[in-house]
Order: sequence, then structure tokens, then C-alpha cells
Amino acid sequence: METRARYILVGLFALAAIAAGFGFVYWLNNNGGLAKRVVYRIRFEGPTSGLQTGSAVQFNGIRVGEVTGLQLDSSDPRRVTATIAVASGTPMRADTKVSVESRGLMGSPAIALSGGASTSPLLTASDAEPPVLVADRSATQDLTQAAREALQRLDKILGDNSDSMKSTMDNLKTFSEALGRNSNRIDAIMAGLERMTAGAATEKAKPVYDLTAPSAFPSSIHAPRAQFVVTEPTAVNALQTQRMLGRASDGEISILGDAQWSDTLPKLIQEKVIQSFENAGFSAAVAASVEGVSHNYQLVLDLRNFAIINTPDPTADVAFSAKIVADNGHIVSAQVFHATAPATGTQTPEIAAALNQAFGKAVTDLVAWTSKSV
Repeated sequence: METRARYILVGLFALAAIAAGFGFVYWLNNNGGLAKRVVYRIRFEGPTSGLQTGSAVQFNGIRVGEVTGLQLDSSDPRRVTATIAVASGTPMRADTKVSVESRGLMGSPAIALSGGASTSPLLTASDAEPPVLVADRSATQDLTQAAREALQRLDKILGDNSDSMKSTMDNLKTFSEALGRNSNRIDAIMAGLERMTAGAATEKAKPVYDLTAPSAFPSSIHAPRAQFVVTEPTAVNALQTQRMLGRASDGEISILGDAQWSDTLPKLIQEKVIQSFENAGFSAAVAASVEGVSHNYQLVLDLRNFAIINTPDPTADVAFSAKIVADNGHIVSAQVFHATAPATGTQTPEIAAALNQAFGKAVTDLVAWTSKSV
């Protein structure tokens, strides 16, 4: 009997120790251990989804206490009152903000306290009636509830605008069908845009050719007795270009390949005519027609043709007129210069060489004529 009584005492002691341990843990969780706690009440004007007794209370992100009780207000079904116990040093002020926040996407909700101006009075607690904080109406709105309300608003918007949405979808269908029917044209348009913008920078550079000013002249020429200037040749629009031109038997003018001259034809011919006079030894008597250069005469040029004649045997054809005009405006002399040269082929270098050869013949005659006329 003594042995059995001893076992009973040992069992009762073990049960008492276990119960004491559970009680101590419960006391720690609900009363915050040995630290002094202050009790406050928070009034919510809406549902507090997920909030329960034991939920954490945080102030500026730091845990300072827990929820010790939740009560419904029988006079107002929307109202919920939470009782919290926080550390005595927590700066609870009259303007402290209250909200309910979830810790993480799936975490349990907690009461979050924040703010409060340093000049605002501290809340004074008493055992008889704890101070009350009133939470903002939106403080209890959790992520799930916010998402639900957003979806409801979206559904309402879609419902109110269903006819407009249907019309928009019909228009998109019509537009896509039109795109399908005109896909080839769209490709051409995009290719054109690419050439106009960045795509143009990647195109192969066009070959550029220059004219050669002749340097061999008849020994009979002599330096002019007066100074004269060479004006920029006049020309029709078709000849005011850098491109190499072809002319058909019916007069049609076309562009030959991608090659181009180093400048527009009138400017290039003016420069090369001046260089030709300089090569003949007339540097002190000739200049470009610019302001400030004194002169006795002007050499006025008119470009008439500078192209390849498109025949079975392509021929370069260069023609221009020249007038020597005195400083009083009278035309002293005038003549038309015309020269041709056969092209050895239809490739761009061969065409450029033929035009250069014809130009050299015409300018050589021009220099000789001018030396006799001035």
C-alpha cells in the first residue's frame, strides 16, 4: 500500500508541474511576462477579418503588446472593440493612428500603431476605464477585402461599358482583317520608313565622282587684258542635281544608277571652269563671282546639257552657252560650246569618264575663246 501511495503522489506532482508550466506560458503570452502593461481599447467601425485574441500589437513596426480581448457592440452591429495590453513605455498619444496589417502575404493580422505628434498629449490609462482609440474606417481593410472590392468595381465598369467594349472589339476585328488584306503594302511602307530613318544609315554609300579641270591648252592663247569673274551657271531644274543623268532620243531625262557628282552640276562646273583658267595661267585675271571682287567683265554661263545620250552606242553630251558681259551690262561676245565623247560601256565608271572627257573638250575651247575676247 505504501508503494502504491508513493506512485500516486509522484503522478499528482508531475501533473501539477505540467499544469503550472502551461499556466506560466499562458501568462507570458497574455500578460507579457513580468513587464508592466497598460490596457487600451480600440474601436473599429468595420469588420476585423482575422484579428483574434493573442494577435500582436506593433508600434512603428516593433511589437509592444498583444490583443487581450474582442467584443461586439450590441447597439451597433458594425462596431468591434478590441482590448490591447502594451508595454508601459509605449508613446500612446491622442492622435496615434491605428490600422490592421498582415505580416506577409499569408501572415496573421496584427494591430499596427503609428504616428502621433510630439506635442500631442499622452493617453492616460486607468483601471476603471481604459482610454479609447478610434480606428479609421479603412484601417480594417485587408488585402483580400481590397482585392474583392477592386474586382467588384472592375466588374461594374465592364458591365456598364459592355456595349462600348463590344464595339471596340468589332473595330479591332475589322482593323486586323484590313491589315491582313494589305500585309504586302504594310511591308512596303515599313521598308520605306526604315530607309527614311535609321535604316538609311546602313545603306551602302553612293560612289562619288569629280570632274577634272583640263591643264593642256593651245600655245596660241594669251592671258586676258582685263579681269573677269565666272558666275554660277544657270540651268533647268533637272540639271541642278548631283546625280548622273541619261537622256533618251525623245528628250526624256533619267537618273543613272546610284553614283553622284561631288557637288550639284552648276556649282561643280563653275569651280572647274575657274580651275581651268588658273591652269592656263590666268590666276590673276579670273575669280568666282563674289561680293568685293572688282572686275571688268563677267563670264555668264548657261548649262544646256550634261548627260549620256541613251543610244546603242552611249555617248556623253555636254553643252553650255557663254556670254562675256562688260561692267556696263553690254554683251561683248557670246558662243555655244558643245562636245561629245563615246562611253566605252554602260557601267558607272565608264559613264563618268565619258562625261569628264566631253567636259574637258568644251572647257578647253571656252578658255581659248575667252582669251581672245577679253
